[in-house]
Amino acid sequence: MSHLKSIIATAQKTIENEYEAVKNLISLIDDEFAEVVQLIYNAKGRVVVTGVGKSAIIANKIVATLNSTGTPSIFMHAADAIHGDLGIIQKDDVVICLSKSGNTPEIKVLVPLLKGGTNKLVAITANRDSFLGTQSDYVLHAMVEKEACPNNLAPTTSTTTQLVMGDALAVCLLELRGFTSNDFAKFHPGGALGKKLYLRVRDIASGNMIPQVSPETNIKDAIVEISEKLLGVTAVTKNHKIVGVITDGDIRRMLSKHDNIGQLKASDIMSENPKRIQAGELAVDALEMMEKNDITQLLVEENNQYIGVIHLHDLIKEGIL
Repeated sequence: MSHLKSIIATAQKTIENEYEAVKNLISLIDDEFAEVVQLIYNAKGRVVVTGVGKSAIIANKIVATLNSTGTPSIFMHAADAIHGDLGIIQKDDVVICLSKSGNTPEIKVLVPLLKGGTNKLVAITANRDSFLGTQSDYVLHAMVEKEACPNNLAPTTSTTTQLVMGDALAVCLLELRGFTSNDFAKFHPGGALGKKLYLRVRDIASGNMIPQVSPETNIKDAIVEISEKLLGVTAVTKNHKIVGVITDGDIRRMLSKHDNIGQLKASDIMSENPKRIQAGELAVDALEMMEKNDITQLLVEENNQYIGVIHLHDLIKEGIL
């Protein structure tokens, strides 16, 4: 038990150390940070983010976040840069270099090469007085007193502060650009979040079969239609307009009430004025309607014509739920 308590205490101490370092960043956000945001916002080129070691991994994440929120960005490994990858940088790009110490051999070689061009250089470093800090046009001070590592060696707290500083840049740029949920959907078409913002009911319903019977259809044929179309429901239509719906539940209730169903028609057991949704509505709105009414299917209309069914299982399959 004492061993478990020791593990828990170490984990809590790690989180506490990193929490304090991130909290301290608030006091380090100043006019220079705002100037960097404006610089990137007004730049005609991209943001090139570079670093080595663990900082390179964080640089990759910052690039991904910037790209997904409307700021074109690219990663350049600092070690590869001095062996040919400097060609990645174009004349209008802004370069951001991540380094805790700001004094690593790769950085000392790279920075003079960067300074030889016209690109503005932004440092994200824990050491303003480092080689990187003194040579950069702007410094975002991601200061850390110590790493969470008990030996104060493994990059832990320092990479967390770099990551948070990158997020702060991305969110400020997002707001300046007026980046909306629709913009987000364009950059995330394959993810569940994006689908909630762009996937329409018709996109899903078009992949389903279209169960329908007329009011005069006999019950046996209605049951066959429900069974064959695999959606647990059939619309009852007249001249392609919805007049009712028959569900699996309606069939069960009918069988409990009637011994002889041979003379029954669809109109005898259908529910009138069924819940329906327009084909152009968002799929997430269909989910909300299903949840509100405690149902698993919705009939779909377009131009006042019945065109199909959307099922809860469709939404689960698409990751909407």
